[in-house]
This record gives sequence, C-alpha cells and structure tokens, in this order.
Amino acid sequence: MDAWEAAAREAIRELAARYAHCADRGRFDELVALFSPDGVLAIAGREPLAGRDAIRAFLGDTATSLAGGGAPKRLFHHVASHTITVRNRETASGAAYFFVVTAAGPDHWGRYGDRYIARDGVWLFAERRVRVEGRAS
Repeated sequence: MDAWEAAAREAIRELAARYAHCADRGRFDELVALFSPDGVLAIAGREPLAGRDAIRAFLGDTATSLAGGGAPKRLFHHVASHTITVRNRETASGAAYFFVVTAAGPDHWGRYGDRYIARDGVWLFAERRVRVEGRAS
C-alpha cells in the first residue's frame, strides 16, 4: 500500500468517527460540513436528502423529535468493522456496522454504506446510506 492510500484510509476513518461524535453531541453544523456540498444522506425508508441544506433541516427536525418536549436524548454511536476501498486519490467507498446506546440502554443498530470524495485534500461523504436493522422495544 502506498503512503497516500494509507493516509486516505486514516482520513476516512477519522471522517466516520467525527460523524458519530458530532451526531452524539448534537453538533449538526459540524456534521453537515462532513458532507460534500452536493452530498446525500440516504436513510432507508425515507426520501434521500440531497445537499447540505436538506441534511441540516432533517437533523434539526430529528433533534426536536428526540427531545420530545424535554432535554434531548443522549446518544452514543459505536461504529465497528469499518471496511474501506480506496479507488483512487479522490474516491473511495466503505461500509460499517453501527450500534446506538442511550442512557436507557441499547436503542438501534444497523449498517452504513458510504461513498467518499476528496476535495482539496479533505475527505468528505459524497453519500452515506443508513439502514437500521433493529430497534430495542
């Protein structure tokens, strides 16, 4: 593996970790900035969200529903088995499992399927597909 590919893989791992940390802490502006300007967040069973504005609007609505009239629910994303395929210096794809826990215990889990793009040396999500495979009762 060439040094540039190793650096790309590490940057992509950091991108995925930042997504989880931003989501958990409600730092949605920072989370949206992890997507390319025309990036897509595609959640199974919903219309895909294309572009940063659409993603930000969705995240604001999600935070409101999680709060349910009170303080927002604390989330803890655990991401595992992240696999990355680097196609060239500007494109890659990947997949990972996720498991979300709240103060009440396990909440939901599933898979991410990603396409990544490098712009000006910074790796971003071109597309993040989210499939929830299960939920706690």
